[in-house]
Amino acid sequence: MSGPARTIEEFEKPYKDMIGFMPGKVAKRLKLGVRTDPALLAALEDWRLAALTPDALDPKTVQLMAFAILLVQTSEAAANHAKAAVKAGATLEELHATAGVASLFRGLAAFNLAGEILSEMFPESK
Repeated sequence: MSGPARTIEEFEKPYKDMIGFMPGKVAKRLKLGVRTDPALLAALEDWRLAALTPDALDPKTVQLMAFAILLVQTSEAAANHAKAAVKAGATLEELHATAGVASLFRGLAAFNLAGEILSEMFPESK
């Protein structure tokens, strides 16, 4: 792969556009990649962006899918995709239903993680 090397800001932009902020773990990975192997980083980030922005699916659907998949893995990154789903128009009810689907394949661990994430994102107004 050739071409001009991208800046850290160029790698961070899609995350900020999609989620609204730069996740700390991702920021560290990007900085390391720029320093050690920018071509590999570019390839991985291009693949990630292509997978998360398919023409056949709308952004909300993609983010709900990512949320479900990460819940099944009980990954803390599920929170980032829940936030991206909300940014793309998802409601609490849609996120909760998505967590219900994920729980079929991971059990209560997925639903418990979703409960933590969604309770923090949508605190009660009482």
